[in-house]
Amino acid sequence: MTGLPRILERWRRPDAALWYTPLALLLLAASFLPGFRNNGTELGGLPDRPFDTLAVVAIALQSLPLAGRRRWPVICFAVVSLGFALDQLRGYHTLAGTALPIALISVASLVEHHRRAAAIVFTAAYVPLAVALHRLGPGEPPSEFVTFYLAVALAWGVGVWLRNTRALEAERRRRVAEDTRTAERARIARELHDVVTHHVTAMVVQAEAARYLTAAPDRLDQSLTAVTDTGRRAITDLRHLLDLLNPDHGTQATPPPVGGLLSLVEQTRRAGQPVQFTEEGAPAESTGSADLVAYRVVQESLTNALKYAHGSATSVRVRHSEKEISVEVGTDGSSSKAASTGGSGRGLAGLRERVGVLGGDFSADRQPDGGFLVRARIPAGSPS
Repeated sequence: MTGLPRILERWRRPDAALWYTPLALLLLAASFLPGFRNNGTELGGLPDRPFDTLAVVAIALQSLPLAGRRRWPVICFAVVSLGFALDQLRGYHTLAGTALPIALISVASLVEHHRRAAAIVFTAAYVPLAVALHRLGPGEPPSEFVTFYLAVALAWGVGVWLRNTRALEAERRRRVAEDTRTAERARIARELHDVVTHHVTAMVVQAEAARYLTAAPDRLDQSLTAVTDTGRRAITDLRHLLDLLNPDHGTQATPPPVGGLLSLVEQTRRAGQPVQFTEEGAPAESTGSADLVAYRVVQESLTNALKYAHGSATSVRVRHSEKEISVEVGTDGSSSKAASTGGSGRGLAGLRERVGVLGGDFSADRQPDGGFLVRARIPAGSPS
């Protein structure tokens, strides 16, 4: 049973060899049926000739090579052309002559290099065939040979169109795959930025504070314990993120840790930032990715408060409703660092993109008193 789907898939492919092997056998058999004898392509007006041994050879040369037209398109076309020339010069006019445009389409659509050379060789070979048929036949006008050549050229054009269509589709798939990889890299970069920046910033601030607590062993021990706890939490979050990069890991959005917002606030407080935290309402039963995005908004905002407004009074307000989550994080601008404009802005840009994907609103503005206020409205229930 495992091989059946693979066989069916090969049959669905319009250019698969399985399509052309039965076609080759069908042309071979149909050419010998009484109703199809001498009813094929007729070029030059030669009278019909009864089938003999050379007729069998001509039919075989035209039909059987189709089975290998995908792997050896040029050889297939050359053999079919030889059989077609024998067919017309002898006056058999078999149904197998239908293989000529099929083989020509194969060359135009499958050959990677020297397609123009193949067209020139075919044209050069057609000229003596047309001259020979004109002399052997009743003297058909040259326009008949020109018309046949144009019809065959149309088959070449069909092959070129098929080739271009496949190339455009391959390019489209390549671009889709590249865009997908780029989006995934951007998502991973945002996750790394959120995790690493927040925890490392907290550890740096806590370590700097510990330098001035050597005379107070109790407070020094508390500060170093906070650094240790923050480092462990960073390791846990990074391990979790690396698990997400595992191909065997699920692709669903990762929910924030239980009590994550309060844990973020407590961690920031231990780093020396006065934070007032207010949470209103209860989260909806199904928030989709909204709770994770809200967590990231608070995390990034508190990280920026530590870096650029250390020591300033900071407020975090989160409101839950059935349809959305509202987040406000602000500083009052009382710190000497409150007016700092350092940083790449990548974190805020990532937050704006996260919220925008869910159809929400995001703003980050400096306040008249020098503080900074981040607002986000995140619709709940969206899975991604």
